[in-house]
Amino acid sequence: MTTDATSRPQHIEEILSGLDRYNPETVSVFQDYVQQQCDTRTYDNMANLALLKLYQFNPHLTRDETITNILVKALTVFPSPDFSLCLHLLPPNSLISPPIDTFAEAVQKLHLLSKQLEGAEYREFWSILDGDDLYADLVADCSGFEELMRLRIATAVAQAFREIKREILEGYLNMQGEAFEGFIKNVCVWTLEGERVKIPLNKENEAITTVTREVVKIDQFSRIFRRAYEQPC
Repeated sequence: MTTDATSRPQHIEEILSGLDRYNPETVSVFQDYVQQQCDTRTYDNMANLALLKLYQFNPHLTRDETITNILVKALTVFPSPDFSLCLHLLPPNSLISPPIDTFAEAVQKLHLLSKQLEGAEYREFWSILDGDDLYADLVADCSGFEELMRLRIATAVAQAFREIKREILEGYLNMQGEAFEGFIKNVCVWTLEGERVKIPLNKENEAITTVTREVVKIDQFSRIFRRAYEQPC
């Protein structure tokens, strides 16, 4: 899945680069593009934010399902701030508790998932996702949602650890047995050694000693001593 514009269709690029990005007539074009992202596992945050901005100015054109799809896609690129950026473009009553309607309930449920990911509470993320049938409906349009989430979680783990207990990682990825082993060996290209998973060195998980050197000149000390003697008794 890409998070840049390399796969952005030319007609979408032209809309985003001109005044048509503020034209309500482009709403249907952006909505189709969101569905395309869901189907092809691509991602274009700039286009999605442009659509949410159009919804702000033209609430009568709003499609709740498209908004929830945008939020679901934003989850798949954590720990980027994309989910929060999208959330700030939604109507304020979307986060009123208790929810005022089914749309607000959906937004708040996805927000709960986002908070679990932000806090690296990956076990809780999967538990919440699997514990409510509404989540299955919310992520249904996003092709490969669980796989994309596992890839993101694995990336976060690789940035923080050089080795981790198998049991802990199984909980983080919500996988066990052969499925877990295949994911670790073939997708992550990590090594299983007994009950521990070894993660190769990378620039994030490598401990690097940093030596900070300060140059202090003698005249700096002399000023301190002089001021001390100048203080009245």
